[in-house]
Amino acid sequence: MDRRRFVILVADSAGCGAMPDARVYGDVGADTIGNVSRAAGGLALPVLGRMGLGHLTPILGVPADPSPAAWHGRMAERSHGKDTITGHWEMMGIVLKEGLALFPQGFPPEIVEPFVRETGVPGILANRAASGTEIIRELGEEHQRTGKPIVYTSGDSVFQIAAHEETVPLETLYAWCRIARRQLDPFRVARVIARPFVGPPGRYVRTYHRKDFAIATPGRTVLEKLVEAGVPVVGVGKIPDIFDRKGITDEVHTAGNADGLAKTEALLERVDHGLVFVNLVDFDMLYGHRNDPAGYARALEELDHALPRILGTLRPGDVLALTADHGCDPTTPGTDHTREYVPLIVYAPGRGGGALGTRGSFADLGASVADLFGLRAEVGTSFLPALR
Repeated sequence: MDRRRFVILVADSAGCGAMPDARVYGDVGADTIGNVSRAAGGLALPVLGRMGLGHLTPILGVPADPSPAAWHGRMAERSHGKDTITGHWEMMGIVLKEGLALFPQGFPPEIVEPFVRETGVPGILANRAASGTEIIRELGEEHQRTGKPIVYTSGDSVFQIAAHEETVPLETLYAWCRIARRQLDPFRVARVIARPFVGPPGRYVRTYHRKDFAIATPGRTVLEKLVEAGVPVVGVGKIPDIFDRKGITDEVHTAGNADGLAKTEALLERVDHGLVFVNLVDFDMLYGHRNDPAGYARALEELDHALPRILGTLRPGDVLALTADHGCDPTTPGTDHTREYVPLIVYAPGRGGGALGTRGSFADLGASVADLFGLRAEVGTSFLPALR
């Protein structure tokens, strides 16, 4: 019986340096991990440092280990864009030649009017690009008074609907999002995101009842090929949402990074075979978008502290890869994602360590997953031969 396992930990937004085309995106100088280390006065990441993280970008407190215990490299994004959908899709073999739709000036009447009509809402608030926490602080009371949802976007291809859980029941909010998802498919909007929040005015807090409704991929992903071949795929965190639950055999909801890491450790005690695909959202949601380098630094150290327990569950034949889907440098102007290389730290028990170089696409990760399970990916180059 095949007992191989591949584990992917996506430290959401933990980029490691601006890509050559960063100027096109307004992201010159972005380096999420490196800049966070300097803003925080240094990082304590002994495990990630030992695995080779210090080779990827200058990180204060994390030197380049001369004899790393894991394989290290970085991946360049071939797709146009710098958002969650684009990054995760490319990891699993979907490279977008044209970026998904952006609405930096807000959504036009041909989008807003059908949404209002079909949902029956009394109108919408905001309709502009905004920070989620700031727009809720600004318009939360008016939303609760009028019942109008707060609809906003960002530098990503997203249609976000914020509503207070006591004003709009969660299932109603999710129903509105499903309507928006269907309506927005022709406009090529990547995600509709439910953004529920709670608390009294002045102390509003977003909850982990967030839910993403993704546009369908334009082709078959490595995840779907795995499932067709009888390989289990467990999506942890927002992974099932990102792939519209296609190519997912089991899903595990999480409430932040600590919960996601604990549930990953528990999963590896019972999952005997297959892919465990984990997204750790707090890096991006709580710290990157909120320009909080100190919080980002604490989250990186929390990940480092949890890694030994996860690595300790791995068996010969298993592979674990730590990566990211884009950058979100909290030290740069603005609150949007940044166009960066992403880390590729790979640990396979008994296979030593070394350099994997700069990979030409995030799709190399999906190609490696397919390779481990005896399948072939149409896009990307497996890095497993380097480990053998």
